[in-house]
Amino acid sequence: MAQSTSLPAGNPLLTLTHPKPALWIIELHNGQDNRLTHELINKAVMPALDIVEREWRTQRRTASETKNAEGGKGALIIVGRRDQDKFFSNGLDFANSTKDPNFFQLTFDPMLARILTFPIPTIAAINGHCYAGGLMLSIACDYRIMTDGSSRNAWLCMNEVHFGAPWPHSFTALLAAKFGDHRLHRKIALEGHRFSAPEALQDGILDHIVNGKTADILAKAEEIADKFSGNATMGVWGLIKLSLYRDFLETIKKDIRLVNAQMDEAAARSKL
Repeated sequence: MAQSTSLPAGNPLLTLTHPKPALWIIELHNGQDNRLTHELINKAVMPALDIVEREWRTQRRTASETKNAEGGKGALIIVGRRDQDKFFSNGLDFANSTKDPNFFQLTFDPMLARILTFPIPTIAAINGHCYAGGLMLSIACDYRIMTDGSSRNAWLCMNEVHFGAPWPHSFTALLAAKFGDHRLHRKIALEGHRFSAPEALQDGILDHIVNGKTADILAKAEEIADKFSGNATMGVWGLIKLSLYRDFLETIKKDIRLVNAQMDEAAARSKL
């Protein structure tokens, strides 16, 4: 059952494991700090999500045919590389992502939408610093578990305001979809506040904090996965989220940019 898949082939940036029937784990290991690059997203994260959904749906269909009430369970954990306790993700590869005028519309936003509406519970096991795009990835998950930072500092921060990067519409829409307090929006987006784990827990960004290292954070994430994986059995977990996050999904479909021929050519080249 503990089979493993490395993606992409030849240059693994992610490892997908299936340690028990109702659990899948995506481990990100793009360098030391898991920058969210084109290659990591398009050739590793998105294909891994497809594999998880395909395997879960196959199990669920078999369970339905055999009237196995347990067989339709499922949950997914996303964790930073397991051999360190410093980074979950340090955000985007900003220099390269800004060279692509379609990066958010064709790469990053589809990943957020895929995770946000995934058909089984998703848990971000935040085993270190979680910045910018990495924080957005974790917010797209259903639950967030983080190291408490007692043995090694670990921060959550949207720091774009400090280095002069405007937010894409997907960031603002996701923040509004997940957190209802305008004061928290201001603190995250306009102040670029650097949250400690206890602060983030108090403000509702995190669901749990854990005293320990990556293995301990994963153990807590697995506990949450076991608790809620049964909610996937009826096949409506993702459908309810489609309704719950409809405003976000509608927002990212709107492309208010003035698209020129170069941008259109870049988009076509990425698809063909």
